[in-house]
Amino acid sequence: MTALTHPTRSRQPLPPPHRRRRRLVLTGSITGAVIVALDGTVLTVAQPSLQRELHASFAQVQWTSTGYLIAVAGLLVFAGRLGDRYGHQLLFSVGILGFGAASAGIGLASGIGWVIALRIAQGVFGALLQPATLGMLRTAYPPEALGMPLALRTSAIGLSAAAGPLIGGALTAHLGWRAVFFLNVVPAAVIGVLALLVRLPAPSTPAARPPLDLPGAALLTVALVSLVHTLVGIPESGWTAATGLGLAVAAAAGALFVRHERRAAAPLVPPGVLGSAAVASALGVLLAASAAMFGALFVGTYFLQDVLGLDPFQSGLRVLPLAAMMVLSAPASAVLQRRHGPRRTTAAAMALLAVGILLLALAALSLPGRSWTTPALSGGFLLLGAGFGTVMVTATAVIVRHAPVADAGVAGGLQQTAMNTGPALGVATATMLLTLTGHTTAVPMGTTLLALAALPALAVLLTTRLPARSNSPSPGAD
Repeated sequence: MTALTHPTRSRQPLPPPHRRRRRLVLTGSITGAVIVALDGTVLTVAQPSLQRELHASFAQVQWTSTGYLIAVAGLLVFAGRLGDRYGHQLLFSVGILGFGAASAGIGLASGIGWVIALRIAQGVFGALLQPATLGMLRTAYPPEALGMPLALRTSAIGLSAAAGPLIGGALTAHLGWRAVFFLNVVPAAVIGVLALLVRLPAPSTPAARPPLDLPGAALLTVALVSLVHTLVGIPESGWTAATGLGLAVAAAAGALFVRHERRAAAPLVPPGVLGSAAVASALGVLLAASAAMFGALFVGTYFLQDVLGLDPFQSGLRVLPLAAMMVLSAPASAVLQRRHGPRRTTAAAMALLAVGILLLALAALSLPGRSWTTPALSGGFLLLGAGFGTVMVTATAVIVRHAPVADAGVAGGLQQTAMNTGPALGVATATMLLTLTGHTTAVPMGTTLLALAALPALAVLLTTRLPARSNSPSPGAD
């Protein structure tokens, strides 16, 4: 009988230092995630004003986003390993203070060149910050208690996505685009200084510092930078010889990275992380979900504005249900995951995501103005938000929980890499499909959305490798 049951932890009240540590870690993790999420959403609204004031070209303004994305995506995993070696709290402090300082510098920048350079610097500090927000949670909470902290973090990100355009629009309209970048400076400084000054109790079983795999980090950075740079360029330039070259460089560097990791004595990504079927499957689910969601959002935005003739503000209002459902679904998903397990919860969420995209496709394929167009759009965006918000919580919980504590930073870096690469992949796929079919009418947009719906539908197969129950054993559990 005992062989068939899992030992349970006695729920003894935590001593005050541990309760205080968890509250501080959760506050820092949520604040760091919100600052990064808010920065990206408010920038989109401020870019036209920035372009006019600094007399910048469209390509230069695009690099304020592209430069950041390339820097952050290329360094996330290595930054996570730095956190495993030197402490997630230290990396968090350096990351959030640097991020805030770069934001202040952009607000004071005299030309577009400075803005681009400081956005790249922001990407570097963002790479230090983002894995640390997950690594701190992994070391502060036991595996079975991670669900709700991750859910609260996801809800905060969803709230930032909803509020960002409104806050950015209001600041830009009344105070100018520079105010958008000053928005994060004070919160980043306060949280960063507190993280430096407040010494949190160390984990009960501190791990030995893992060595740094610099050759592996260099190869992975080249692969990711080439991949992301190529993907973000596809919407503007299409599929060209440069696109093929970029993908070839990414593939070659990726192959060399895999070969190096298999032979390295201390690989950047330990076999216990990606070698875990649960972690690898959860990363695949996150990549597919984010690609499908952002690809569908990209096509849906064009449909709302080019086919239905809505202005950007009206389009934003139509998409608000997506952000609202992300906020609401995250806490609910933590409860569902405890009751039904990660496997069934994530599979259901991916099915919701696929059905949501299918509803958007139905709205596009039907003649605009039909009675079911508006309900199909609203239902589609609602299901997109519910499905994606749930997947973010459940898949992230699997990744963070099933990685050893000593590799929590690397696991967080891999999760953030999937979340940063997926949107670029989804938009590139949508652009390719729209280019092949012609994107000026509703029918090609509907066809593209049908193809994008296949991503989460097929990724449901990956959920079969996820744990059936939330209390399944995980490595390095405290």
